[in-house]
Amino acid sequence: MLKLIAAWIVNALALLAVAYFVPGIHVSGFAIALVAAAVIGLANILIKPILVILTLPITILTLGLFILIINGLLFWGVGHFLQGFEVQTFKAGIIGALAYSVISWVLAAIIIDKD
Repeated sequence: MLKLIAAWIVNALALLAVAYFVPGIHVSGFAIALVAAAVIGLANILIKPILVILTLPITILTLGLFILIINGLLFWGVGHFLQGFEVQTFKAGIIGALAYSVISWVLAAIIIDKD
């Protein structure tokens, strides 16, 4: 349970870092970053598998690169769904989703103890 909370906080910090580095993405505060990290996580668990299955032929044709489009779409969608977390363009959503993945992975590798 403690690792789950630590991962949630790490993802919120990654989201704040993405908002700092990627133009077109804005987070109004840490509390909104926590909510947005939770909603992004839920979207990745509930919606992403359905989108991956529906777009499987194009994902195979693009050798998996279409997954970046799906991730950007989910990131952009959450930005339109939550007040206080804004993703202005679809391009910012794709870049933000990629940066969010990399930054959260690096922070988790540094902060969270892998037993």
